[in-house]
Amino acid sequence: MVEKALEEISRGTAEVIDMERIENLVSKYYDDGSTYTVKAGFDPTGADLHLGHTVLLQKLRAFQNHGGRVQLLIGDFTATIGDPTGKSETRKILDNDTIMANAKTYQEQVFNILDDSKTEVVFNSTWLNELGAAGMVALATTFNVARMLERDDFDKRFKGGQSISISEFLYPLLQGYDSVELKSDIEIGGTDQKFNLLMGRHLQRAYNVGKEQAVLMMPILEGLDGVQKMSKSLNNYIGITEEPKEIYAKTLSVSDELMWRYYELLSEKSLEEITTMKEDVEKGTLHPKIVKENLALELVTRFYNEELATLAKEEFDNVFKSNQLPSDMTEIEVEEGIWICKALVDAGIEPSTSQARRDIKQNAVSIDQEKISDDTLNLAAGEYILQVGKRKFAKVKVG
Repeated sequence: MVEKALEEISRGTAEVIDMERIENLVSKYYDDGSTYTVKAGFDPTGADLHLGHTVLLQKLRAFQNHGGRVQLLIGDFTATIGDPTGKSETRKILDNDTIMANAKTYQEQVFNILDDSKTEVVFNSTWLNELGAAGMVALATTFNVARMLERDDFDKRFKGGQSISISEFLYPLLQGYDSVELKSDIEIGGTDQKFNLLMGRHLQRAYNVGKEQAVLMMPILEGLDGVQKMSKSLNNYIGITEEPKEIYAKTLSVSDELMWRYYELLSEKSLEEITTMKEDVEKGTLHPKIVKENLALELVTRFYNEELATLAKEEFDNVFKSNQLPSDMTEIEVEEGIWICKALVDAGIEPSTSQARRDIKQNAVSIDQEKISDDTLNLAAGEYILQVGKRKFAKVKVG
């Protein structure tokens, strides 16, 4: 059983530091029922979670299946600084109301995956507010500037003459100090977090906690473009609170190659099952579209239920295979003579009039299922079905 547990825990990992410690903790759980703690931190700098976040959440769930008690750390204090990882400039400071509103939505969403009976939600303001000036100075003495500048993003900014605030130097120290307070046995994060994760080990030594946390790093999930990190700002994401039909359709839009990456990092199917499917696709006995459909169904079922997943598939098939219109779409009423680009924005199927103009020029916009090319068009009185690409529809009544 221990071997199977470690296989599940190791699945898809990019790097593990101190795997021996993880093996000992899992073995002890199966020997005498002793549990252990696994920390993962989330700074609530945005309102919603996407599939990139769930890579870590699913790994936390794997630990929960094998004796781990999750310390889900909401970085309400550190979010006021902003993690400098991968940033080329100092982040803007968020106000407390925004941070707490985002934190609330995080907590509502994570239990789609995590077992709440094996999860402790903690806020790092609890101890960081109490640290005080003397405590902050003592923390700052545990690390030197030369080592801080070894960090790749700081090094690039320093050599490029770009500003680095002192608060950004404090960020990894504060994240590491969270592990001191929580006495974490293991911490997990993305590969881009390596410097911060190792800080936890360093500070547990410096503060004589009596343990050094193991570190498990997961790869960064690529977005729908297959190139960039999944991100809302890049609009290449699948949000876990999006409508079932959107999750389903977006999943089907990924490339056949990226599909296997998603299976490994997001699916609950075993590696053996995934390997068998891959072999069947290569032999031509299984079509990759069927495999992708099954992944889309699995994801919608996870965040909603099987019935809504089936309905999402039926809707998709009706629209794309039979060239039918979706059964439900946004409806708006506008005044006669409205500019087509403004109508597309008002209907919520284009983010801006400039993007609408680009899409019209690229032959991606239809009115009543007929492509249009005139980006100066004004709509006369009547009812129209506006469409952008293959997935975005709206009914517009022009008065």
